[in-house]
Amino acid sequence: MATKLGTQKEVTIEGVTYTLQHPGQRGFTEIQDRCQMSEGRFSSKKFSEEIFKHVVVDPKVSWDYFDGNEEKGIEAKDGYNELIKAASNFLRTGNTDSES
Repeated sequence: MATKLGTQKEVTIEGVTYTLQHPGQRGFTEIQDRCQMSEGRFSSKKFSEEIFKHVVVDPKVSWDYFDGNEEKGIEAKDGYNELIKAASNFLRTGNTDSES
């Protein structure tokens, strides 16, 4: 069986190609653990930030990337939901095929 750790996948969303990199099963589990809130609830905000930091390697993204920030001269980009979904699927499956 091939390793998940470090495998990459490119996805194109709204005309932008993103490179995703798998942090390995342990890394994925650690991401999930960091996203747990009180009473076992899951934080979508924390999960997105973990995806930004540990999975999307190019281009680097943040809330400003999707929301825009006039002070920093950053124009908002579309595709946030699609990118998070693609990254989530990649983390769960490790599948590098373009369809998943």
